Amino acid sequence: MTLRVAMLSVHTCPLAAPGGKETGGMNVYVRETARELSRMGAHVDVFTRSQNPSIPRVVEMGHGARVIHLPAGPEAPMPREEIHRHLDQFVAGVEAFRWDEALDYDLVHAHYWLSGVAGLALRDMWGVPVVQMFHTLGRLKNSVARTPAEVEPELRISEESRLVDAADRVVAANVVERAHLVWYYGAPVERVAVIPCGVDTDLFQPLASATAKDLLELGPEPLFLYVGRLQPIKGLETLLQSMTRLDGSTRLLIIGGDQDEPDNGHAAHLRERVAALGLARRVRFLGTQPQRRLRLFYAAAEATVMPSSYESFGMVALEAMACGCPVVASRVGGLTTTIKDGATGHLVPEGDPAALASHLDRLLRDRRERDRLGAEAVRWAAEHRWPCVAEAVCRLYSELRPAAVQHLTQARCRT
Repeated sequence: MTLRVAMLSVHTCPLAAPGGKETGGMNVYVRETARELSRMGAHVDVFTRSQNPSIPRVVEMGHGARVIHLPAGPEAPMPREEIHRHLDQFVAGVEAFRWDEALDYDLVHAHYWLSGVAGLALRDMWGVPVVQMFHTLGRLKNSVARTPAEVEPELRISEESRLVDAADRVVAANVVERAHLVWYYGAPVERVAVIPCGVDTDLFQPLASATAKDLLELGPEPLFLYVGRLQPIKGLETLLQSMTRLDGSTRLLIIGGDQDEPDNGHAAHLRERVAALGLARRVRFLGTQPQRRLRLFYAAAEATVMPSSYESFGMVALEAMACGCPVVASRVGGLTTTIKDGATGHLVPEGDPAALASHLDRLLRDRRERDRLGAEAVRWAAEHRWPCVAEAVCRLYSELRPAAVQHLTQARCRT
């Protein structure tokens, strides 16, 4: 008997490059867990909404794992809340694919709230368990929202509440997220499994900073790195303000953002702030970067900076640490468990440019401290490899479908 998993990632395709407006750590999580589960012998079909009619409907990700693009509304990008009214079409597409392929799935693993809504509909049709992972929570995002535009709609909040009550299991990335699920949504703690996110340590490896800078054709100046979406919640304004307090030779590289970002969007606002703060020669916006090239940026940087006001986990931190790059981040959410304060990096008060600049300046001046943090960061990241994540996911699956899981091979989780 082969375990068959219908994995749902409705609003974003796992094959998309992280760093865009709708792409990030969740894309990496879905892609890598699907691949690792397939290496263990499972068959994983990842269903996602088609945003481009010219791309293939089915894309293989390796033996036993594939992505299926299904139309649900116009095959073009659209706001997440608008996708909700097309979920019936998405569910019908999943069922049609299952019928055409003569398949039966053992369970549904849904990522993000939109996928969870579709997952519950499929459970009603198929009579199989639903595992739900939210990645971010609407009520938490609203608790740190600073403008009306940043507030998540009530539709999301109500659907997340329904999913917490109805899903067979909920996956939290850390104990902090589990506590948030219990406190903000009343989740039964016995149905919440804590499974940390992972990192590809075959790809993200240490490299001498000077070598990385040469390969990237960068100068010898000290630099800091930001990787992620260009959204207010990511705290880039705080980082820009902290840069004005650092030595003028220090550079900041910003990786992320969509090529089609609107002229009046947050990315444009950040560029205006760079000019207003007199940082035009010290700050570069590099857009999204391939993962293999991203490793070079991590290795080249004195530190990776995550000044977010909310993070459920912070996968960028793991990638940076796997490359031996210390992380300086806000003391919020999952970052408080992803980063070992004083051991793999530093945690600072959120929204405090002076505190952030103080820690960054200390790293600039103390090479031995950077090396110490980087060495411990590599060891810490090794405990979060994707095979370890897949093993934990399989243990969760076995609680729901033990007969289907027992034939899987053991993952390559050796720390």
